[in-house]
Amino acid sequence: MERENELGDYLRARRAAIAPADAGLPDDGPRRVPGLRRDEVALLAGVSTDYYIRLEQGRERHPSEQVLRAIAGALRLDDAAAAHLFRLGRSVFGTAAAATAVAPELLRLMDGMREVPAFVVGAAQDVLAANAMAKELYDGFARYDNLLRMIFLDPYAREFYADWDRAARIAVGNLRASSSQFPKDERIERVVGELSVRSPAFTGLWARYEVRPRTHEDKHFRHPRVGEIRLHFEALAVTSAPGQHLSVYSAEPGSADADALVLLRRLSERETASAGRAAPAEEEELRA
Repeated sequence: MERENELGDYLRARRAAIAPADAGLPDDGPRRVPGLRRDEVALLAGVSTDYYIRLEQGRERHPSEQVLRAIAGALRLDDAAAAHLFRLGRSVFGTAAAATAVAPELLRLMDGMREVPAFVVGAAQDVLAANAMAKELYDGFARYDNLLRMIFLDPYAREFYADWDRAARIAVGNLRASSSQFPKDERIERVVGELSVRSPAFTGLWARYEVRPRTHEDKHFRHPRVGEIRLHFEALAVTSAPGQHLSVYSAEPGSADADALVLLRRLSERETASAGRAAPAEEEELRA
């Protein structure tokens, strides 16, 4: 991931995403480029236009905390996006690399969640471990290995996600948040590099510089055997392993979605039992 002038790239992308009316400015008709002009951001932030231009161009490398706060306000940045701006502007970055090994204690906790799909995700959105129900939920994908690769490179994703555009946007915003926290993580760089080459849809979303860590949301899936199912998603940060999250799905008690989860559990149990019966048979063949 190129970091020559990432602060300037970020500022340009963020001001392009704001309509003048949203910033309290008069609408003066069609513009050559979308969003705010540089002089308008400077006006809203209370800095000179020349200073803001130098900031975007990378000729000003040491903005003060006060200036960054003012620009964050002018660009209507939320907490996560403002934190990313501060990391870029103050050259303060997070951990060099995220943890990839899943602790045995966390695996036991995840496997003990037999009523709901649960899986451990790394900073690059790699699926590091998953319980039986999670594997059954994502069974239609060719590979259950990286959520970004699955969304952008597996055609099944557009059938599985009822709102693929929303799922894609959220996933990219989450990866942006991870790349901000772990700017030197080689695995994140490889994922971004592969998807940038293979998926124009990813490239377009990545260029928007939306920083949105995913902590919870409601999801709507179309499972080939369970049918449509709406689940609530929670991502629980694993404080002992930077970058890892335990992701858990749940349904409203007594709802049709809860019934669908029961069916999903039965399917996963059947699959596990079938695999257990097949293993001794394969061993017997090897001994024969």
